[in-house]
Amino acid sequence: MPLRLNTTFRDALTAADRPLYGGWITTGSPVAAEIMAGSGLDWVLIDMEHAPNGLESVLAQIYAVSAYPVTPVVRVPVADVVIIKQVLDLGAQNILVPMISTAEQAREVAAAAQYPPVGRRGVGSALARSARWNRVEGYLASAADHVSVFVQIETAEGVANAAAIAETPGIDGVFLGPSDLSASMGLLGQQNHPDVVVAVNDAFTAIASTGKPYGVNAFVAEQAESYVHAGATFVLVGADAAILARGSEALAERFIDSSQDVPDSY
Repeated sequence: MPLRLNTTFRDALTAADRPLYGGWITTGSPVAAEIMAGSGLDWVLIDMEHAPNGLESVLAQIYAVSAYPVTPVVRVPVADVVIIKQVLDLGAQNILVPMISTAEQAREVAAAAQYPPVGRRGVGSALARSARWNRVEGYLASAADHVSVFVQIETAEGVANAAAIAETPGIDGVFLGPSDLSASMGLLGQQNHPDVVVAVNDAFTAIASTGKPYGVNAFVAEQAESYVHAGATFVLVGADAAILARGSEALAERFIDSSQDVPDSY
């Protein structure tokens, strides 16, 4: 019997009646990935750009989250046709490509994710998990139905070109990265600066005009809620490494720092 693949993130967003909230997996750990996947979040982002991840560890994390009702998205490290091909061949059905600032860059990404004659994705489905080693009937002809492609705007130039990027055929949605955006605006480390927030919302408005979904990274709850109010339909609200760091710091503060103030009982 022919195998069926999972629903894409594109389709999950279309079917959703509320914003989808996700967790960022940055430790490169399949254990952390499984913990995040079982949390009740809607989606997880397996990161190759700012995490110690190669193809083997990404595959292990895809396996780890596959048992849970969560949608995995893999962020590739760069808009490279070979890397995109390899990640798709692993069986990743949803990719996010960082640092896209022009429509031309978006077109290159879209082409890298689709087979000829529409694109230029290399053909290796018989050898790859993407088609379950040719067990998915008609995969080559229908591959675009099984893959969703999102790009990330992280520069002031990208904000200016947001509508053109979003309306690029083959691009299913746009994700805003306020951290790098703040750096490109001369406000390094100030992703919640009013000018950065305005730029993000300007990009939202431009993308909304194309009918494509848009999302954002926002670890401050109030900021995430504000962006959802502005129309964001998918939001990253935390990361495994950050949760571990802040949680362990809270333990140290509670049990070590506070103990310095305890009077000597002897």
